[in-house]
Amino acid sequence: MSSSESGMTLPGDLAQAAPKKPTVAIRPTRGIATLHLRAVWEYRELLYFLVWRDLKVRYKQTMLGVLWILLQPLVSTTIFSVLFGLLLQVPTGDVPYPVFALAGLLPWNYFSSALTRSSTSVVGSAHLITKVYFPRLIIPISGVLSGLADLLVSFIVLIGMMLAFGIAPTARMAVLPLLILLAMLTALGFGLWLAALNVRYRDINYLLPFLVQVWMYLTPVVYGSGLIPGEYHFLLSLNPMTGVVEGFRWALLGSASTPLSMPLLAVSVVIALAVLVSGAYFFRSTERSFADIV
Repeated sequence: MSSSESGMTLPGDLAQAAPKKPTVAIRPTRGIATLHLRAVWEYRELLYFLVWRDLKVRYKQTMLGVLWILLQPLVSTTIFSVLFGLLLQVPTGDVPYPVFALAGLLPWNYFSSALTRSSTSVVGSAHLITKVYFPRLIIPISGVLSGLADLLVSFIVLIGMMLAFGIAPTARMAVLPLLILLAMLTALGFGLWLAALNVRYRDINYLLPFLVQVWMYLTPVVYGSGLIPGEYHFLLSLNPMTGVVEGFRWALLGSASTPLSMPLLAVSVVIALAVLVSGAYFFRSTERSFADIV
């Protein structure tokens, strides 16, 4: 007697009668999807609050407050003007050395501060990483974005100094946002590498100030690239900040101070993008162990 004749339902019949559910296959992401950039955009409000927190805390309980933004580049410009402009008489074309130096210090100061903040951001945000989930890429990105306010204030000081020396701004200033973007990408790229390494090797905290100091003298900040013999210009182009600093001077002061080398700038862009992409993948591949180490 069959199950239909007896009125009984066997397990096999239940399995056949049950509706089929769709199968969900979980596979590892590949390519650019592994960076989860969409998640970073979804958490953009958190990014905004992290940037705002950094701006509020940076000069909190200081006597001079925001004036530190003005004092740092002005003091550095004065020292370099005496050493390199007055004593060593570094050639700057027809541009007064104080303006020449400040035009180079502006992007460099932003880059060095953004690199330092992004490199130490993960360890400094250990209390967040161990308690709640969010895309970890947001942390070093916030360190890079928060320095833009200082750059804007310093830029106003530079424009005032240019007008005081009789140098009028030109239409070339329209390319400055692209050069600032290149500085941001360079700082973020190297910052991602150093931030991930800093979680495991705290030697990065001691290495970073020395690295920034040496890097500045390898970048034509206090001197122009024309001071370097032509056969070594390719080595200068391997430093992405060379294109940024030289581009700033070209855009602000004209070709009389520093002629813009497009091949040099192109190499700087390629290297900056290569470091950014490789740094993002390295950061993503190591971030799952951040909470266990920090």
